[in-house]
Amino acid sequence: MVFTAVDPSSTDITPLIHHPVLWAAAAGVFAVVILQSVIYFTAIRKAAPAVGLSPAQVNSSVRSGAVAAIGPSLAVALIAVSLLPLFGTPAVLARIGLVGSAAFDVAAAGISAGTQGAQLGGPTYTQKIFALAFAAMTIGGLAWMLSALILTPILSKGDAKLRKVNPAVMAIVPTAALLGAFFTLAFSEVVKSPAHLVTMIASAAAMGACLLLSHRLRRPWLREWGLGFSIVVALAAAYFMTAA
Repeated sequence: MVFTAVDPSSTDITPLIHHPVLWAAAAGVFAVVILQSVIYFTAIRKAAPAVGLSPAQVNSSVRSGAVAAIGPSLAVALIAVSLLPLFGTPAVLARIGLVGSAAFDVAAAGISAGTQGAQLGGPTYTQKIFALAFAAMTIGGLAWMLSALILTPILSKGDAKLRKVNPAVMAIVPTAALLGAFFTLAFSEVVKSPAHLVTMIASAAAMGACLLLSHRLRRPWLREWGLGFSIVVALAAAYFMTAA
């Protein structure tokens, strides 16, 4: 068997982002997801009679869930396509395509690259930097899942007590934490050049417009597709700013 040559200092990341090991890992992840889905569907059909659901109602619920997932899935697919040159198909499928948290993955990759004085997609983006970025995304996702698995039962008890005291607390604190984290990431980018600033403003305006129209027109799909639309607008703004 012939393995693709890997050179950590090479700026040609193609041999690494399409490495057979990454393809095998991505295929294994999706095989687990498919098996998990089959188990869940089987359990739903077995439990349905106990709660008074007919087979027709179960099928209707499954169809409704599938239709509702089209919008977010297309938005994630649009984001994934834009990130293919940076991370390659296997990594995008396993991370953005499966987990769906493009904002977290890109932020983690950018921070890990920055620790080495490199920039994603730039002239310093070597195979070594890609490996570090992908490791950061994976480890961050692993910590996220383990934290959710371990802390969710514990925090649920505290959440119930806090909601009895002040229900608004558990709505404000997570929102404030997310706003602070993303503001820090955005501010570190906009100070680099006017193009970065215009791109961020255009992207934020597009997202704000989607949220506003979703509320005014009562179209939830606009909120779900907002991230995809904002990325397209940001790409267009960056193109015109750099091409001028």
